[in-house]
Amino acid sequence: MDITRAAEGAKGFEKVFTLLRERLLDGSLKPGDRLVPERELAAQLGVSRPAVREALRALTMLGVVEIIDRIGTVVRRPDVSMLGYFFAFALAQQADVIDDVIEARIAIECQAVRLAAERATIADFERLQQALTRIAATIDDPEAGGMADFDFHAAVVQAAHSETLSVLHASMGALLARSHRTRRDLVQVFGSMKSYLIDDHRRVFDAIVARDPERADIALRRHFAIGDDYRRRAATGQVEPQKAGGE
Repeated sequence: MDITRAAEGAKGFEKVFTLLRERLLDGSLKPGDRLVPERELAAQLGVSRPAVREALRALTMLGVVEIIDRIGTVVRRPDVSMLGYFFAFALAQQADVIDDVIEARIAIECQAVRLAAERATIADFERLQQALTRIAATIDDPEAGGMADFDFHAAVVQAAHSETLSVLHASMGALLARSHRTRRDLVQVFGSMKSYLIDDHRRVFDAIVARDPERADIALRRHFAIGDDYRRRAATGQVEPQKAGGE
């Protein structure tokens, strides 16, 4: 592709993307709706048909639209997993990416746990209880244990019943699961982490069940703080900490 064609393709993508974004935001275009034909769309946007075609193909890869033979281009609701893939690839090469992601995770989960204490359903309680049981059962298994930890925290976000928080948390899912798995290795270094992991998750669960947002927030922040303390001690070569608490 020469420079002129590449520039035109980029311009076409931007115009098609902007059109979809604005019409989705104002409600004039919804998932399931069909776009006008390529020729009409190209004339409307002032770009060539090949530029529009390339833009639509790119948007298809993102899951925003689907090109169906003999039907046309149909708007789709993007799969959040695509955002997760993009997020993981975009951050994978950055130094200290896990620290950055954990900071975002804390912000999301601390708001989510407060909402969960207000909005959680019986099904949410059951999901959290199942994850809590698995945390205890897998305390000596870094792989399964890390996933149990991740599932508990994901269940907290789900119990908040906030689609935006759920999408943001899910987009970081692969990196968060990796973080949980890595932290579970510390159990082999610090035996007191076993009670910390079980007891702190239990405190968060109990606060949600008690419908106490303030208590849930405090329990979760304490959980994060003590987990960070274990991580710091491991990084500096320190042995068993004097106090145990939550992840």
